[in-house]
Amino acid sequence: MTHRIWHKPSRTLLAATALIFFAVSAARAELLIRITEGADSAIPVAVVPFAESGQMPAGDKVSSIVQADLTMTGEFRTLPPEKMLSLPSRREEVYFRDWRLLGQRYVLVGALSRSGDRVQARYELFDVNREERILGETAAAPASNMRSLAHHISDKVYEAITGVPGAFSTKLAYITLDTANGKPRYRLQVSDVDGKRARIRLESQEPILSPAWSPDGEKLAYVSFETGKPVIFVHELATGNRTKVADFPGLNSAPAWSDDGRSLLMTLSKDGNAEIYRMNLDTRQLTKLTNHWAIDTEPSYDATGKGIFFTSDRSGGPQIYHMDTPGAEPRRITFGSRYNARPRPDNDGNYVYYVHQRDRAFHIARTELKTGEETILTRTESDESPSVAPNGRMLIYATRQNGSNVLTVISADGGAAYSLPASEGDVREPAWGPLVR
Repeated sequence: MTHRIWHKPSRTLLAATALIFFAVSAARAELLIRITEGADSAIPVAVVPFAESGQMPAGDKVSSIVQADLTMTGEFRTLPPEKMLSLPSRREEVYFRDWRLLGQRYVLVGALSRSGDRVQARYELFDVNREERILGETAAAPASNMRSLAHHISDKVYEAITGVPGAFSTKLAYITLDTANGKPRYRLQVSDVDGKRARIRLESQEPILSPAWSPDGEKLAYVSFETGKPVIFVHELATGNRTKVADFPGLNSAPAWSDDGRSLLMTLSKDGNAEIYRMNLDTRQLTKLTNHWAIDTEPSYDATGKGIFFTSDRSGGPQIYHMDTPGAEPRRITFGSRYNARPRPDNDGNYVYYVHQRDRAFHIARTELKTGEETILTRTESDESPSVAPNGRMLIYATRQNGSNVLTVISADGGAAYSLPASEGDVREPAWGPLVR
């Protein structure tokens, strides 16, 4: 896997660098899911198959999707239905002694009923040891949208147990590459967090890089080489409308949204050197945030929405820096190796995640901002492009496993993992979408 070459880039080098992010091979839109590692402290939860009334749509069962959602976080260990002693669908049918015998901490029961083209779910979550109901709700969705209903239930269950909002109803954006008639075909795709319901949003014979979600989840900013050079676009997902927002001479790269969605951070080299700018999307006014002979790139807002993290080689090699306010003196964050890049902070201001080189391997690492303590989170060795889940509990990144390029999701402390390989071919540049209520 090729990583950034840190010297002043020419236009030719930029195009070549973007092209070698990918190996040309066939790819279909679908992502698969493969659990690779669970956490030792996983909480036992029984998701009982929901009772059904009326004709239910074909496909995965709601309870099966909820079970898969909880399992893939690594925080829960779900009980296979064939090991359950009974299949209750309401409180009166739950015998807590049986579930304690099976070693379960929580049990989720429910029922589905269909009326016309809508399905209603009634579900309850019980604390087995306390013999108490801790969640009881109803939710409904069109019969054609059962996966969204299931992800919604997963979010509620996750929050009831952990106190943290679930992120199962959020989306992933990523880039795939296949070949058509001997030519490369890049595709910007959006899917559920489990890789299902993938949709192609943009297709091009030229590279697409750095997708970034707007805070309302309605737009993506990205870099496209479709005109023969890197250009930043903003893409409205509902309409497909695209707006070219940065087409300056030289480098236009690494877009990142502000919390209010009214401006973008970006890296431009229009004046000769790669610097970080903020663009007001209403007026297109640019504000230069860095001014240094080094390469400054890959900006991302911190949790306050005022400061920024970015990558710079001003100390002799790529390292992570933080600027409290525009124009303030940057402070170096990383010191643990000669290469630390692509900073992605969490939403709580506790950690920043990034690509970290150790010997000849590239891992995902994080630094605790209060203490400066650095932790390497991954065991894979060709890692890039980290993106933090909006609830801060998981992290997705691109890597290489068994000769294939895949996306891998880990818990934020590195304790559990699952991978999302394409059914064939190459997948890169993941971006985790926001929580949208």
